[in-house]
Amino acid sequence: MITLTFPDGTKREVESGASAAQVAASIAKSLEKKAVAALVNGKLVDLADPITADSTLKIVTRDDDEALELIRHDAAHVLAEAVQELFPGTQVTIGPVIENGFYYDFFRNEPFTPADFPAIEKKMREIIARDKPFTKSTKTREEAKQFFRDKGEMFKVELVDAIPGNEDIKFYDQGGWIDLCRGPHMTSTGKIGGSFKLMKVAGAYWRGDSKNPMLTRIYATAWANDKDMATYVTALEEAEKRDHRKLGREMDLFHFQEEGPGVVFWHPKGWTMFQQLIAYMRRRLNRLGYDEVNAPQLLDKSLWETSGHWGWYKEAMFGATPAGEEAEDGDRIYAIKPMNCPGHVQIFKHGLRSYRELPMRLAEFGAVHRYEPSGALHGLMRVRGFTQDDAHIFCTDAQMRDECLKINDLILSTYRDFGFEQIVVKLSTRPEKRVGSDEAWDRAEKIMGEVLEQIASESNGAIKTSINPGEGAFYGPKFEYVLRDAIGRDWQCGTTQVDFNLPERFGAFYIGEDGNKHVPVMIHRAICGSMERYLGILIEHFAGHFPLWLAPQQVMVCTITSDADEYAVQVTEQLKAAGIRANVDLRNEKINYKVREHSVTKVPVILVVGKREMEEQAVNMRRLGSQAQQPMTLADAIASLKTEAVPPDLR
Repeated sequence: MITLTFPDGTKREVESGASAAQVAASIAKSLEKKAVAALVNGKLVDLADPITADSTLKIVTRDDDEALELIRHDAAHVLAEAVQELFPGTQVTIGPVIENGFYYDFFRNEPFTPADFPAIEKKMREIIARDKPFTKSTKTREEAKQFFRDKGEMFKVELVDAIPGNEDIKFYDQGGWIDLCRGPHMTSTGKIGGSFKLMKVAGAYWRGDSKNPMLTRIYATAWANDKDMATYVTALEEAEKRDHRKLGREMDLFHFQEEGPGVVFWHPKGWTMFQQLIAYMRRRLNRLGYDEVNAPQLLDKSLWETSGHWGWYKEAMFGATPAGEEAEDGDRIYAIKPMNCPGHVQIFKHGLRSYRELPMRLAEFGAVHRYEPSGALHGLMRVRGFTQDDAHIFCTDAQMRDECLKINDLILSTYRDFGFEQIVVKLSTRPEKRVGSDEAWDRAEKIMGEVLEQIASESNGAIKTSINPGEGAFYGPKFEYVLRDAIGRDWQCGTTQVDFNLPERFGAFYIGEDGNKHVPVMIHRAICGSMERYLGILIEHFAGHFPLWLAPQQVMVCTITSDADEYAVQVTEQLKAAGIRANVDLRNEKINYKVREHSVTKVPVILVVGKREMEEQAVNMRRLGSQAQQPMTLADAIASLKTEAVPPDLR
């Protein structure tokens, strides 16, 4: 007999080898009917799998949160079956669950298009209505390969070869259509339900390699019920309206082009916003004792070998050699920096350091470059060249805890200034591939764990915390700061990473109070992370309706008639003199046309002036998104706007 422990703490003895389906039936017929899978010791398994040892057990029903991944997994199999029924000869490859849905990659001479979706969705509903059971079986490696060879599924043959030798090769049958799959699945196709939708198609190289065949990827979403799916689709529509690439075009902020893949061409308005963001961060850092530095972008690869990046990170780095054939150092290999850390260590090492100088906080708005596959590039959110608001704090062991807490306060207060209130702080622990001793990792993780507890305690529950096992940097554990935007999406931005390894690898030291050499602790810290990405997040968070201090163009002065042109120019000059970013529109167009046009470009404030306003030294103020006009004296309007345009850190 074995003992099963249920989520409520109750226990039950059953025969070894009993399945969760049998246990559910022994509890209640209604539970047996609703059960679709099981959680055994926290792992999702098929309902029919035998349980052979004392375990924790949760019977998963379709309404449980754990079932959503299974709904999507099963729907991916049904999508593949539907495609092969409708389009014979199509080869299936992989179909994983992803955030908010799933996809499946197909090989077919003629790529699929959204025009194929109605027929595919109809066929999927037919398959689901058949309510055929998912039945698991295993094959030997050669049996599996022969099975797929006979079907002409050569991609699946390759997948079988990729399965580790110690793993079973599992298959799932759903009424005659069979696929290679690790599982688990729900009990039958009927459990998927009808709350799914095919979303889009994209090209994808087999195994992500451009040398391999191009596949067609069909993306889809699936939910437990229609209400959840409708909520998701509505959120997608809202996200589409807020897409920073679309707003970037409408507001004339930036563009991308083929000659510079993954790097931003900033237009004047976009660069103004970028510089406002930098200026805000620079003021915050100056008040907290950071020294701003600038390290070279091009460094000999030996530095990156010492840091470990060349071995662990080389595939994401750009190399460089002198272009001229006669260059004296033509045989040297350089790297364009993907991060600022090695450069900051060199600055720390330049000269003898004393414990009295610590903590030393070196900050840089450093331009860095990292190779991202072209298919992964996504506007400002995923680029190859970006500016990192990086800093490195060199401190003693005794100072480390306080420095982490100071960084935490800086990050959280920065996010609040931009309107982000829902924050999660995650501690990412040691990865499998790492440098440094286990003792150093133990020490770093212990201290950061204690800091995480203090962050949660001092916030009185306002800041959520969690652990990310195995997700740390290769040189040390880290905090990741995840913020939630106006439409409920999560973005990982800030990081704090404790590093006992890099200073030692570079031979960095300070002279301690005892007169001996000591290796400093190095804390890597970023708040926005990529400034480009953070600005993209802000564009979508505010939907282009920026607070006045951040808006690239704060005020547009518009004339009703040409009689007011001279006055409009005077108003604009007075606004500029008060530090307001203002322009004037003197075109011979109707005022409603002007207002509509400037509203599209998200100008926060439009001041309308005509002959009467000129005579009264007044303006009519119109806010973005409002039809109302507020008459004001020019002096009052300037005073009000000047106060409103003060950045949050200066109020």
